[in-house]
Amino acid sequence: MLFHSKFSKDVSPGMPHPTPRSSTVHRKLVFLLAALPVAGLYLYGRVPAPAYAAQTLPAAEPLAPAALAALGKQIFFDPSLSASGHISCATCHNPAHAYGPPNGLAVQLGGPGMDRQGMRAVPSLRYVLNRTPFYNQNYVADPIERLREGVEPPTGGLGWDGRFNTLREQAAFPLLAANEMANASPQEVAAKLQRAPYAAEFRKLFGAHIFADPAKAYAQALAALERFELDDPSFHPYNSKYDDYLDGKAQLSDRERRGLALFDDAKRGNCASCHIDRKGADGSHPLLTDYEFEALGVPRNPEIRANSDPGYYDMGLCGPLRTDQAAQAGQPQNCGLFKTPTLRNVATRGVFFHNGHFHSLREALRFYVRRDTDPRLWYPVSASGVIKFDDLPEDKRRNVDVIDEPLTRTEGAAPAWSDAEIEDVIAFLKTLSDRDVVSAIEAR
Repeated sequence: MLFHSKFSKDVSPGMPHPTPRSSTVHRKLVFLLAALPVAGLYLYGRVPAPAYAAQTLPAAEPLAPAALAALGKQIFFDPSLSASGHISCATCHNPAHAYGPPNGLAVQLGGPGMDRQGMRAVPSLRYVLNRTPFYNQNYVADPIERLREGVEPPTGGLGWDGRFNTLREQAAFPLLAANEMANASPQEVAAKLQRAPYAAEFRKLFGAHIFADPAKAYAQALAALERFELDDPSFHPYNSKYDDYLDGKAQLSDRERRGLALFDDAKRGNCASCHIDRKGADGSHPLLTDYEFEALGVPRNPEIRANSDPGYYDMGLCGPLRTDQAAQAGQPQNCGLFKTPTLRNVATRGVFFHNGHFHSLREALRFYVRRDTDPRLWYPVSASGVIKFDDLPEDKRRNVDVIDEPLTRTEGAAPAWSDAEIEDVIAFLKTLSDRDVVSAIEAR
């Protein structure tokens, strides 16, 4: 069973938006319909939208999902699968922190000596894994319509750049990445699995001679990890105060209600245009993301060692980790775009945005509403003025969103929220924290 509980069908009434985001209802409706996983659906020459990323399982997988998930859980928490012997999946995706990082490091450390930086901030694994659609970019075939409406941004896929379409593909990356678990090959992972305390369970599920075929053993380990992440209820508890509020079981405080109103106000915060916060038509609870890609112009982060090279840029869809988009002719508008994360449990985090530049929710929100009104707070200043959007090459800075509120304002103008209103929004965002991680907020 792929979906869980009465909240499984996250069909939200909120509409995804392109970058730049159109304000027309017609376009929003077209994009929403194009995002539904209906086979053979074409709209205005668009390619049919794909199925959900987590739905693909091999025919050869054993029909014992509970046992497979139990094995996957042991693999998820096993540090012996890393070159250092100190890193498991749970090291960076800590369940006590909503399967996000347990600290405020901009990027986590890994590698054989635990001294190599990752490239991006670690996202939470909670909620989105079983509802993330395949990476897809709708294409408008009609050139007149394309000229009128612009090019829509991509949506879906796993990771900040959406380059993985299944959880097993995503799980393979940290196992083999030199700055994470740092295994030299799938065969090395299989050898470690053969020595693991749960090797007997592995053989019971996949056959007594499974380790004679290291490639197959490795593939089955990835399948077990995927099944654990899909089936274990800890990945999608839906037990925050906001969930209770949506079900009429709790009331928001005055401050929380003010924060929600500011969050929803399209002329001010405009947060809900991407972080959808209303029930779906079927009563399903929202995931607080539309899975779409956006360029916010987050400042360059000197904490990331790679950024000491002035020629290095993390351009999201255009690399360096994703390599299939930059070479596509006519797609330069995708460079610098990163996927919109869920805001569930955002108040439990100690690091924000793809490069981990900000270390408090308050500062992240201040940047969001004062990026353009007070750019000198965030960006370097040269003799010619403020160098905005300095974490992208100069010719890609035009991809940053400057047409959606509150990103439309000019230097010296009033920001969308006052400091007091930011505190109200923080109060609302805290209602998105699940009960089991509320203690993490209180400890900060």
